[in-house]
Amino acid sequence: MNGAATILHADLDSFYASVEQRDDPGLRGRPVLVGAGVVLAASYEAKARGVHTPMPCREALELCPDAVVVSPRMSAYLEASRAVFAVFDDTTPLVDPVSVDEAFLEVGGLRRIAGDPVEIGRRLRSDVRRRVGLPITVGIARTKFLAKVASGVGKPDGLLLVEPDRERQFLDPLPVGRLWGVGPVTEAALLRRGLVTVGNVRALPEGALVAMLGQAGGRHLHALAHNRDPRPVEVGRRRHSIGSQCALGTRPRPAEEIDARLAGLVDRVTRRMRTAHRAGRTVTLRLRFGDFTRATRSHTLAVPTARTSLVLEVARTLLHRESAQVRQRGLTLIGIAVGNLQDAVAEQPMLPLARRDVDGLDAALDGLRDRYGAGAVTRASLIGRDQGLTVPLLPD
Repeated sequence: MNGAATILHADLDSFYASVEQRDDPGLRGRPVLVGAGVVLAASYEAKARGVHTPMPCREALELCPDAVVVSPRMSAYLEASRAVFAVFDDTTPLVDPVSVDEAFLEVGGLRRIAGDPVEIGRRLRSDVRRRVGLPITVGIARTKFLAKVASGVGKPDGLLLVEPDRERQFLDPLPVGRLWGVGPVTEAALLRRGLVTVGNVRALPEGALVAMLGQAGGRHLHALAHNRDPRPVEVGRRRHSIGSQCALGTRPRPAEEIDARLAGLVDRVTRRMRTAHRAGRTVTLRLRFGDFTRATRSHTLAVPTARTSLVLEVARTLLHRESAQVRQRGLTLIGIAVGNLQDAVAEQPMLPLARRDVDGLDAALDGLRDRYGAGAVTRASLIGRDQGLTVPLLPD
């Protein structure tokens, strides 16, 4: 790991809501909800009233009756993201994207020409505000993990440096939920054992955490609590998985509609895979139920594929296994991802003629969409059905 704090984590503040406030001066200083049944983003004025994602808009308006609800404009968010990343690229050649609204930047080699990391961070925030019109928070630290924590603590619209000799002093009082990878389930398990702060976790031996959370989880948390994160800022790193998801809102959905949404997601994901010349083996289904609990199910194939029909077959099988839960608890979000990716679509040996014809159909559909637009050709089962929002994504 670096001996100096030279990693920046730059994270736009309430990205979608900030774009709406930028583009409509009448929304500035007011609580804003971006959503379509479910809150996709909330301005800090709304967050101060207890609104959070992915809360149903109905519940958010009960907490914040004067909030303004605006429909998502994904094309505007994608344009803003590209403009912000242009600022990142002008700041340093070492940019490691995380999502459309955040990235890590390595600035350790720029001191002579651009100043120290704090000066660079201040200039970056100023450039994003001037060129794109959006607030952004920058955390600066010796590791990726700590830089991300620093940006979270520094929000909104701030800059926070964690010097190497202050790392323990900074980390120890923070709640355990600040540790990267600690979700609601793990946080609840830690709190039940009286582990409230990062300092509490750091005081435990690794073996105790492994016994509590399993080998991978225990070792991961032990390392982060001691700020051990050797990952460098990587340029041109390719995705480990390609996925998509859509919010369904809170009203009950018939099984046919859920299946159509799933088919649309698989179609979208596999087309992106073929465009990126990737194939994958692991199909993962993610569900969020009406009570906001979640389930993740996956299946690994013997041979990598980017074939729509095969990925859809696996995804439907995974969804069928959760059908009782869906009926009992309702479904508010569904997502699909294909992982264990490798470059270029793998050769499928000894395929019967029908399967080769299916691969040819995928290619023909891709060609028609490239020529006439993504919405020009679709599955018959999707005609007339709303496929939800296409969320802006980083290039594959």
